[in-house]
Order: sequence, then structure tokens, then C-alpha cells
Amino acid sequence: MRAAARRQAGLVGAACLPPRLTTWAASAALAVLAVLAYPGQAQAGAQQEEFLANAVRGALSAAIADDRPRRVSFAAPADHASYQKWLAAMSKRLENRIPEAHARLELLETVYYESKRAGLEPSLVLGLIQVESNFRKYAISSAGARGLMQVMPFWTRSIGDGDERKLFHLQSNLRYGCTILRHYIDRENGDLFLALGRYNGSRGRAEYPNLVHAAWQRWHYADSLPLLASAGAATGAERAQAMPIPSALPNPGGSGSIKPAGTTTLANPFSAARVSDRP
Repeated sequence: MRAAARRQAGLVGAACLPPRLTTWAASAALAVLAVLAYPGQAQAGAQQEEFLANAVRGALSAAIADDRPRRVSFAAPADHASYQKWLAAMSKRLENRIPEAHARLELLETVYYESKRAGLEPSLVLGLIQVESNFRKYAISSAGARGLMQVMPFWTRSIGDGDERKLFHLQSNLRYGCTILRHYIDRENGDLFLALGRYNGSRGRAEYPNLVHAAWQRWHYADSLPLLASAGAATGAERAQAMPIPSALPNPGGSGSIKPAGTTTLANPFSAARVSDRP
């Protein structure tokens, strides 16, 4: 009798909910069940394999193939001090996700190097990693995307050496991910909203760019960050100056962007219609 009463009460409670809330509650419950059933699986989309012109393929392959060791160096001591402050601040924010100090430092140093090398903001890359894999190095999505930045294996055949195992290597995964995101930004003429959608395989839809935008705010760093003295590739510090994306968070209101003094950014890629609190 008690079980029947509880079932009846549950049915009555659900029936009293507005249809919109009932649908949302059901979707949320399914999402929770999916995470519980597949705890190692990343909740991410997938880049789509597309035709690449020979010149583009060659440039991307050259960016991936540069195997010089990561060296974070700066032209001035003050720049190095700013970098150390950033490392300390980001390490503290990342502590709950990655308890080991050495692992945090290795990840952050690599994120900084690879993002600056590709002309990206480290805070954007950290936000994308949070959304794509939640900082799980060996994450695999249902679509087969792999690693921290959830890179699809076809990229290793298209612009790499074909070794899919490298997508679970820290620097290799970030090298692929940052290079691909930079390529999508260039292809979309600086429109970060469309570039992020393309990265996720959901171009034109707002859900994924909005998720990355929110995560980007979590990792935003108030002070301006120095460029590397040498990024080791043609897509390095010089390119970061020539083809910048927003150095600070786009304003969700759509009226320009908030940025540190002395920085140069593209127009805000997120319009008010694109970044909103959708239910």
C-alpha cells in the first residue's frame, strides 16, 4: 500500500508540473543516468572531417610536426614574473580537479605554451578543456573524440603521422586541439561563436559556445599576459599579435568587450542574441 501510495504521489507530482519543467526534469535525469552509467566518457561533440586545400593541410601539418621541446621563455624579467603569477593563480583554481601539484604545473605550462603559440588565450583553452573533458587526460567521447581537448582521430591521419595514440599525450593533444581551433577561427573570419560550434560539430547552435563562454569566465585572468619570446613556429607569438582573438571576456550584453588597457581585440564575436540565459 505504501509503495502504491508513493507511486501515485509521484505521478500526481509529475502531472502537476508544467510540461516544460517536466521535459527539463526528464532530460536532466537522463543526463545524470548517462554520467553514472559511463563515468569515463566525455560529454562532447565531434569535429567533422572536411576537405582541406593543399596549402591549408600543409600549414596545419607543419604546425603539428614541429617537435622542438616546449620552452616557455620571455624577453623581460617582468614578463616572466607575470607568467609565474598566472601559474600560481590558475594552479589554485585547478587544485580540486587535479590534486597533484606537478601534474597541474605540467598541464598549465603546456596550455600556456600551446595556446600562445597558436594565437589563443590560455583562459579560452582552459574553458574549452573544462567543457570537453573536465580535465580528464584519457577521456573518450561517444563519438570517439579523445583526450583533454577531445580531438577526433581523423585529424592524426589528415595532418599528423596517423598515430592516434598521441591524442592521449598531453602536449600532442593540446597541439592538435589549439591548432584545430585556430584553423576554425581563421576559417570563420574571427567569429568565435561559429568557430566553437565547428569545433564541437554543432556549428550555428548556441548551446556549446555558451558553455565554453561560461567556462572561459571561470578561468579568466584579470592581468594581461605576456607573449612568449619564441613560440617555436610560424603560428607563434608573431601570429598572436597579428591575428588576436579577444584578450578578455566578450561582454554577454553584446556591446563591445571588456579588455585590459593596451590590448587589441577583434569585435565581440558573441552578440546578445547568441549569449543569453536560455532555459
